[in-house]
Formats: sequence, C-alpha cells, structure tokens
Amino acid sequence: MPGTTTGTDALWELAHAERASLARDLAALRPEQWRAPTLCGEWDVEDVTAHLSAAASVGRGRWIRSMLLAGFRPGVHNRRRLAEHRGASPAGTLERFREVMDLSIAPSSDIPAYLGEVVVHAQDIRWPLGIPTRPGIEALLPVAEFFVARNFTVPSRRNAAGLRLVATDASFTAGEGPEVKGTLLALVMCLAGRAAYLDELDGPGMPLLRARIATEG
Repeated sequence: MPGTTTGTDALWELAHAERASLARDLAALRPEQWRAPTLCGEWDVEDVTAHLSAAASVGRGRWIRSMLLAGFRPGVHNRRRLAEHRGASPAGTLERFREVMDLSIAPSSDIPAYLGEVVVHAQDIRWPLGIPTRPGIEALLPVAEFFVARNFTVPSRRNAAGLRLVATDASFTAGEGPEVKGTLLALVMCLAGRAAYLDELDGPGMPLLRARIATEG
C-alpha cells in the first residue's frame, strides 16, 4: 500500500470539497426525501446532515465538555449535538451545514478520520436515494489508509484484519490474506461497516468480511 503524503491543510481542503459536493446534492432534494432512511441506522437524511454540521464545528474543548455532560455516552452526545444543528425545516438544516462546511475544526489531530466521516455519511445519504455522486479518489485514499490502520469511530481495522484489500480503480492495496477486490469507495464503505456496499466487492475473502459486518448489526 503506498503511503499518503497528504498534509493537514490538504486533508481539510478535501473535507471542505466533499462537504460542498454533498451540499449541492442536498439542495436538489425534494421535501419528502429529507425524511428518507439512510445507511446510518435510525437517522434520516436531515439527521445525518445535522450530525455532519455538529462534527464540523466541535473542537476538542467543546467535545470534552459535551461528553462529560453526556456521561461519556457517545449516543447521548450525538443526539444532543444533532438536535442543536437541526433547523426549523430541512432548508434551515441545510443552511446550518453550509455555514460550517468550510471550517477546519476537530476534537483531535486524526484528520483522515474526520474526512472519512464526511465521505461515509455523504454516501449514507446518497446510496438509498440513488444519487450518483461519488467522492473523489484523492479523498478516499487517505481515508482507506487510515481505516486499515486504526479503529476510530468504526471498527475498520478489525474489518480489514487478515484480508488483502485491492482497489480496482486506484493504486491501493493493503494487508495479507484472502483477497477482497472492488472499487475504493466500496472498500471504504465496507470497512466502515456499510453492508449495502458488499455486493460491489468480490473475492475469496468476502465470507469473512460479510460475517464481520453482520456482527456489527
């Protein structure tokens, strides 16, 4: 797997660009589509958008305070921040997202993880709605490299362990073991536990990857 030399400023530029791309897609939604389910559990499109606004605007100090008040329960923290960033209507929620999409704020220095949050959640919205927009390869590469190296907000390293991952549309390979092959986007999304993308991959390592994602519920 080639090492990524993307620096912090460049990673933030990629995150800003991916947020802007999602904002353009959201602006074209019909009112009922904001209530559509996503790949992100019980959250609908507006919920995921509000979550991304929260994620884009919470620095380390505020994140620590929020987690303390939530009793270090991430679910409680996420629900409170989501409610804070929902507007009175979907248009208001989108406007709040636009207001923060160029910020370079995060609770820690793990910028590829926060770029990954934008990439994954954007597809959580797009895939069920059939929106064809895809993240750029330049954004996906640092996320893929981070995901195979670290469990952060998703058990991506666990999902990748003991597998050889091969992208068919980018210069990316990682790991040793039974091969799993497909687009870099499908690899990233499956490392993030999104079973909807499993059918876009193939190879002898697929039974193991399917079983791991199934245990995430």
